[in-house]
Amino acid sequence: MHLTRTNLSTPLAFLAAAWLGWVAMPVQAAEHEGHEQHQPASAGGEPAQPEHVMDHSQHGADQAGDDPHAQHRAMMEQKGYQRSEHLYPLRDHPLVDMGGKQTSLLKELDTDRPVMVNFIFTTCTTICPVMTGVFAQVQKDLGPESGEVRMISISIDPQYDNPERLREYAKRFGAGPQWQFLTGEPDDIIAVQKAFDVYRGLKMSHEPATLLRGSDKGPWVRLDGIASGAEIVAEYRKLVGR
Repeated sequence: MHLTRTNLSTPLAFLAAAWLGWVAMPVQAAEHEGHEQHQPASAGGEPAQPEHVMDHSQHGADQAGDDPHAQHRAMMEQKGYQRSEHLYPLRDHPLVDMGGKQTSLLKELDTDRPVMVNFIFTTCTTICPVMTGVFAQVQKDLGPESGEVRMISISIDPQYDNPERLREYAKRFGAGPQWQFLTGEPDDIIAVQKAFDVYRGLKMSHEPATLLRGSDKGPWVRLDGIASGAEIVAEYRKLVGR
């Protein structure tokens, strides 16, 4: 495994630009920041069964008065990202796309096009909208070429992020047809996170990572940290030799 580190000269300026340029978080997100009020929903939009109901006190707000996003805010202060290459032995897991259709991990990755993957949840008000804004910038920077790339954002909060909410989120960021948002059952989402070594147990312990693959035969390039749109495009061009 090869590791490199890339530094951003003005990380806070970049993050502020990403936030202000791409995100206008609705009141709904603020109301659900701790998830105290919403009823968990399954991937299909129906209320989740009791055995799937998460204890939100274990998801970043286990003590009154704690900032559930404190760890994410600290991550946003970090400079640069770390690059590494991996061969992930992926297994298939059922998922649901933002149109409500059944799909699966391997089906979504069954393409000879380059693939970009990240993990987000829609009520996050720190690193997730920044990472989603970065993907929106990648889409813009690639222009017509973006149609040659498969972009995938997987929710790590499937009990809240049903297909309807993912469609709203995708629309907010101007996602094109090449960019799919996926959800699923909690156990399957956890399995997918573990397959890519991004599972950190608690939702609020989620760390920013972007995964790139040049072809279905190539390794995955992993960018740990918040890379800018320009940096992701540069990594993409290295992978495809452009």
